[in-house]
Amino acid sequence: MAQGEKKGFIARMLEGKERDENYARSTLPTGRWSLFWDIFKGRFSKLVIVNLLIIVFCIPLVAVYFLRYMMVVGQGTMLPANMTGIAWPAMPDIAGLEQQMILSTDLLWGALMVAAGLIAAVGISGGIYVIRNLVWTEGIFVANDFWRGIKINIVNVLQSTLFYGVFLYLFTISIDAASVVIATGSGNETLLVISQAICYIAIVLLTMVYLWMLSMSASYKLKFFRLLKNSLLMTFGMIFHNIFFVVLMAIPVILILLGSFFAMIGYIILILFGISYMLLVWFDYSQWVFDKYFESKREGGKVNRGIYPKAGKGGEQSKAVQQYEAEQAEAAKIRSDLASRPIKPITDDLKVYELPESFSRDDLKKLRESKEAIVEDTEKYAEEHKGDEKYVVYNARFEQPAEEEEKADGKKDGKKGGSKKKKGGSGK
Repeated sequence: MAQGEKKGFIARMLEGKERDENYARSTLPTGRWSLFWDIFKGRFSKLVIVNLLIIVFCIPLVAVYFLRYMMVVGQGTMLPANMTGIAWPAMPDIAGLEQQMILSTDLLWGALMVAAGLIAAVGISGGIYVIRNLVWTEGIFVANDFWRGIKINIVNVLQSTLFYGVFLYLFTISIDAASVVIATGSGNETLLVISQAICYIAIVLLTMVYLWMLSMSASYKLKFFRLLKNSLLMTFGMIFHNIFFVVLMAIPVILILLGSFFAMIGYIILILFGISYMLLVWFDYSQWVFDKYFESKREGGKVNRGIYPKAGKGGEQSKAVQQYEAEQAEAAKIRSDLASRPIKPITDDLKVYELPESFSRDDLKKLRESKEAIVEDTEKYAEEHKGDEKYVVYNARFEQPAEEEEKADGKKDGKKGGSKKKKGGSGK
């Protein structure tokens, strides 16, 4: 084994010990959890690159959110300090003014965030394609696959993002409007609080629907309404699983909401690999769902992409592994022309004669003679080395079955001939 290069502490922590020639199949990912960790530690640099590419398209969305936040803060500083109506000069009752300013701000900037979200959707459409290929453990070139993903997924992702953005905008405005009515005391406070709670629950469910639309867009070719219908079914049919994995993927956001030191860590994670991490968690989970409910039910479905299942009960291997081994066995039966005969390496001065720009019959003769010399030299080398051990052993693997088939055919012919003789003897 060649001497391995020395690796730093962080690389050793992420990659583990250097594997030797006795590479064990047990080290390969055998489940979705192990696949996630294998991708995270083995292709971490690709996750960072994908994350940065997505963030480039999210810049308008971040800018709109920041401007909206600054406007809310600025308007808050201009509110009168005394909001009770007791001051000189006398001030009117301004109960609900703060909520009204938030509502008016969200009416404008919320609509702009929907438009900025469509720009972010372009980056998401490329990112989900790369993450899907990582989950399928396919070879990827991040930049090329990112732009290819944009071409393939852009329509479905734009439609899904528009649907998500519009309804998120409407639910947000409803919450703001209910806050205004509660602050002014002009409505039933209990019913308004219940309506706000329903809106928050709807936002959570809407987010799950959007995530399912993204994962289905990357894996299947579906029209928008079929995509929406299937996503609704998966949202409510797998509700408890969805909640768990949404919380798991939202760890960077949760850290930011905790504030203080945790917020700084959350922002660093989000900028470096946070979006890629969230997509990886969701796509790894959704692929498990697809395997269980879709791929295993349809004919020709591809189950367990990216993982290498352990031997089942009784020592039997999975169908995917059996199929792979059968394909390898069939490939081994085909004799390779390159491996079965000696091929002389280019180690001498024999070259094909190069014709000058203006050539004669004599030049053509030299060209033909140079080619014939190379052919003769190659055949001579093959004849001298055809008895080498590696060629004899390799060719013997294909000659033995052929001899066995000839013997079997001879036995069959003998039986047929014997039966004919018997029939002929009885005729006499």
